[in-house]
Amino acid sequence: MDLDPALNTYIAESRELLNEMEDALLRLEQEEDKTESLNAIFRAAHTIKGSAGLFGLEAIVAFTHGVESLLDRLRDGVLQVDSSVAALLLACGDHIGELIDQLAAGNGSPDGELAERGGRLTAELKELLGGRPESESAAATLPEACESPVERVGGNQVRNDNWHISLRFGADALRDGMDPLSFLRYLGTLGRIEGIDTLDDTIPEASVMDPEACYLGCEINFRSDADKKTIEDVFEFVRQESRIRILPPRSRIGDYIGLIEESPEEDLRVGEMLVRCGSLTEAELSEALDLQREMRARSIDRPLGEIVVEHGMTARPVLDAAVDKQSRVRAGGRESHSVRVDAEKLDQLINLVGELVIAGAGTAMNAQAIGDGALIETVSSLNRLVEEVRDSALRLRMVQIGATFNRFQRVVRDVSKERGKEIDLLITGAETELDKTVVEKIGDPLMHLVRNAIDHGIESAEVREANGKPKRGTLRLNAFHDSGSIVIEVSDDGAGLDRERILRKAIDKGLVQEEQQLNDHEIYNLVFEPGFSTAEAVTNLSGRGVGMDVVRRNITALRGTVELESTPGLGSTVRVRMPLTLAIIDGFRVGVDAASFVVPLDMVLECVELSAENRDGSNDRDYLNLRGEVLPFIRLRDLFAVGGKGPRRENVVVVQHAGNKAGLVVDQLMGEFQTVIKPLGQLFGRLQGVSGSTILGDGEVALILDVPGLVQRVSSAGPKAAYATV
Repeated sequence: MDLDPALNTYIAESRELLNEMEDALLRLEQEEDKTESLNAIFRAAHTIKGSAGLFGLEAIVAFTHGVESLLDRLRDGVLQVDSSVAALLLACGDHIGELIDQLAAGNGSPDGELAERGGRLTAELKELLGGRPESESAAATLPEACESPVERVGGNQVRNDNWHISLRFGADALRDGMDPLSFLRYLGTLGRIEGIDTLDDTIPEASVMDPEACYLGCEINFRSDADKKTIEDVFEFVRQESRIRILPPRSRIGDYIGLIEESPEEDLRVGEMLVRCGSLTEAELSEALDLQREMRARSIDRPLGEIVVEHGMTARPVLDAAVDKQSRVRAGGRESHSVRVDAEKLDQLINLVGELVIAGAGTAMNAQAIGDGALIETVSSLNRLVEEVRDSALRLRMVQIGATFNRFQRVVRDVSKERGKEIDLLITGAETELDKTVVEKIGDPLMHLVRNAIDHGIESAEVREANGKPKRGTLRLNAFHDSGSIVIEVSDDGAGLDRERILRKAIDKGLVQEEQQLNDHEIYNLVFEPGFSTAEAVTNLSGRGVGMDVVRRNITALRGTVELESTPGLGSTVRVRMPLTLAIIDGFRVGVDAASFVVPLDMVLECVELSAENRDGSNDRDYLNLRGEVLPFIRLRDLFAVGGKGPRRENVVVVQHAGNKAGLVVDQLMGEFQTVIKPLGQLFGRLQGVSGSTILGDGEVALILDVPGLVQRVSSAGPKAAYATV
């Protein structure tokens, strides 16, 4: 049997379980009732260890067993959860993750450094457990059979309230490298095997017995609080070739019926209802459907419910409750399906859609040149479909930012402990969606901002109490959509920025002159200058002047902007504004002489004609009166030194970013344009005023304007100064 796919599945699932463990551990210290979180952590560790045993990964099994021992004592109340225990469990989770990473790299045994670190953690676990790492609840051997009667499939109900498992291993289990007893040992970690009856009715005569075949079958009386799916998952790697029937305790039957009655009024199939309440697993449902198809092939029509009852997959009272519920439901329901797609395939799809957009634009231009009405109408319909395909493809890449935010739970905990501070992390807007490429690239800048807020922003508990603040500081992560962009806010309730100190440091470094008059916004944004730091001491977190300038550079590279607001004594907020996608946008095409430029359409407010009065007086001033509002503007002809003489009638494209408005004076307004963003090469990487390029339908290249950068320059320095900086 080829175990590579199974091993890859184990690695992926183990990483997901480790993430769940970490989330539960981070909640553990804050919860009054820790039972649910401890059980979740214990189940995750059990699953990782049990599956590792199937692959012979002894290092993972041995280390995780020690973790289970500690978790078992915590669940029993023998030990109590405190910050040191939580820190040790987090470190153990990290070590298991490193073992998994090494396994993924092709090395099943830990190297010297990793083994040494594992040894230190194991010693800490033993010390905490009083030198006894073995968990009393995890049976190393099978318990002796008890006197309780055992239920066989098709027999009478057991007299005690336990699970009953009827198990027949497949004949090829041994040939496939599976040890049947290992599954039973792992089953013992989920509860207690009260009784076991070995079945020998399939063993042939010794003369015809195959020594490599497995003839083992058994009926198991099992006491456990686990659910049916968890018990079934024990036999994941032999389920396909084996026959497994799991009958619930009598008390569980009542629970299943109650869940069915309390379920939403949805028109579900009986099988789906049984799976939802936990009485039937997905694997059992799939098996029952296969049996139903085989019967129909033999012209036997049997309801699915009858099949699952006859084959011992569920109990008759539970089936009757599901059928009764289905008959009462009249509202329609829809099935929900999802499928995992490789990220590279999505990227390839977006690239192909981009080429389709470019080809569609070229076709539209040729149709206009030919002047055939029918052809123009057909091309127009085609382009509408292309636009729908584009939007659908882009939505496939949209992911919620919550997963990125949740990564910082661990960062806040570890860094605040290191700095001796008490800090809570509050997350809002986690459901906000943006392009997966943006999510991947925004992680590092956000990490800088979070660590900086902990180190510089939030004071120690003693200082906060002296200033009349709560002892625990608060760090907030928030995300929301605004005008076609996503805004991410990192805010704290710390001391805020020291305006005079920043200005004094900037003067000492020669960033500003003493006679310069700067407003608060300009002074606060000096912290983004390279090498700038007000830290009095260098730590492993800050003080070297590296970080905030990297934040701005990385965000700018993603066509984003970063702003800083601060109120002394109340805290600071860093606001990052990013485009929703880095691939395809709706643009507004404008012309200056023979050159074409594209303005992101979501930033365009309106277009107005530049009046003769404003045109004649523009040599002295570059602003106009827009219905009583002063609007600064920039002439793209002068900004990019296009040359030539402008037309008699010029137009102003009014754009807006982050609440600030500006005008772009152009020669022609050429309409909306689906824009496929092409990044600029390294040679043009520092070109200001431009964020990228695109290919027009006729094959020419048009520059995409950096509207946020232009608006910011006009607002802060004035239009004349803006020309000089490009």
